[in-house]
Amino acid sequence: QVQLVESGGGLVQPGGSLRLSCAASGSIFGIDVIGWYRQAPGKQRDLVGFITRNGNTDYEDFVKGRFTISRDNAKNTVYLQMNNLKVEDTAVYYCRILPRGDWGQGTQVTVSS
Repeated sequence: QVQLVESGGGLVQPGGSLRLSCAASGSIFGIDVIGWYRQAPGKQRDLVGFITRNGNTDYEDFVKGRFTISRDNAKNTVYLQMNNLKVEDTAVYYCRILPRGDWGQGTQVTVSS
């Protein structure tokens, strides 16, 4: 079973950008859907968006126009480009094979001045 590992988190100022990576232990070519989630302290884990095998994407309203998901099948990696970050984007970010993939450790994103 393919495992996913998130990386790329860090501390960024409001209005800044970060790119998160989701590296797979094997080929992602045949994986239909990979999603990005986030969980802020004291809150439930929410879907941020997802990408299909064909490269189609969809996003939750709270990130539309700011976040972009892409995939590089040659590198077995999915990316989450986050622009115009807001304080409320602070969370641990996870990627996951949908609908029932395992959860990884996530990567912390902190947006603060």
